[in-house]
Amino acid sequence: MTMITTTEALEAACDALLQHPYVAVDTEFMRETVYWPQLCLIQAAAGETEVIIDPLAEGIDLEPFWELMADERIIKVFHAARQDLEIFFHQGGDSLIPHPMFDSQVAAMALGLGDSIAYDALVRTLLNRPIDKGPRFTDWSRRPLSDAQTKYAIADVTHLRDLYPIMVERLEKKKRTEWLAEEMKVLTSPSTYRLDPEESWRRMKLRKTTPKWVAALRGAAAWRETEAQTRDMPRQRVMKDDALYEIAGVAPTTPEQLTGLRAVPKGFERSSAARRLFDKMAEALADPEAYAPKVEKPAPPPQGLGPTVELLKVFLKLVADEKGVAPRLIATMPDLEKIAADDKADVEAMTGWRREVFGEPALKLKRGEMALALKDGKVVIVETKG
Repeated sequence: MTMITTTEALEAACDALLQHPYVAVDTEFMRETVYWPQLCLIQAAAGETEVIIDPLAEGIDLEPFWELMADERIIKVFHAARQDLEIFFHQGGDSLIPHPMFDSQVAAMALGLGDSIAYDALVRTLLNRPIDKGPRFTDWSRRPLSDAQTKYAIADVTHLRDLYPIMVERLEKKKRTEWLAEEMKVLTSPSTYRLDPEESWRRMKLRKTTPKWVAALRGAAAWRETEAQTRDMPRQRVMKDDALYEIAGVAPTTPEQLTGLRAVPKGFERSSAARRLFDKMAEALADPEAYAPKVEKPAPPPQGLGPTVELLKVFLKLVADEKGVAPRLIATMPDLEKIAADDKADVEAMTGWRREVFGEPALKLKRGEMALALKDGKVVIVETKG
């Protein structure tokens, strides 16, 4: 297959894709040595139109493709879309998020095909087609690509194009299209893809909760994220997590305060990056109480919740099996712990369709209005008089 390498050819391809109600989309990218993923290939298929776009081609303008992704008349179909959408959000202009969209991995969970099912497993299950995994470790930034590599790349979207109507039909038959719509709200929310350095501390585990330590950790994490974004390199190559914890403990504002830290690279204290770190530490420590995010220690769970949580775990498994849906799509372990402790728990499992299929019945189970019983060697749900 010939790759699209000019803006004119891309315009013609996007015009052809626009003639269909949905388009399957996938990307190939490299991110091992960079902060911002390098978009190396875009694949799209709709109807009989199948295209591979070369974003690295000299002089190509991807604007026709971004316009296609922004066109709300067409459903954009992905598998495990989050990384693709992150790239589009940061490279597509105006914080682009394709909408409306369909994620086949999430749909598979709603259909009971497993938690986070791999694409090749989904294709085998629903289309009974094998996938050649040989070229999956390709360096997609290299040119030219072989016929085997381009064949592998385009297969990702041709299979996806054929999966979509089958999955939609099954979702409609099970009356679960609204379930998927709720999940797509998270995937299409701009907040999911904003990379605010001041919020990067949330990636870290809080080993202490004193304002000065938390302020220093937040400042160090924000400094690292800004450095990684500016220098376009992975955050762990800027500074490892262990070093950030050491920095938070010392809260350095001078080179001498860095020299004794084991996880900080030798000589770093004399670098321009270190000077920027000192500036950030000074900002953070000018008023630690104000700069530190408010972190409250979670209240210890009430005594004796263990059996209730275990009961809810069994109940979740039964409900998931009955509905033919992946348990993780309904509730997580933290959800169960909070529901066990509080009937008004503020968790996703107590909202929307999840509340209907699991949350309300779980409360009935807690109140004794429902029970689990053994029947013919199987655990079943039974109504009680309460």
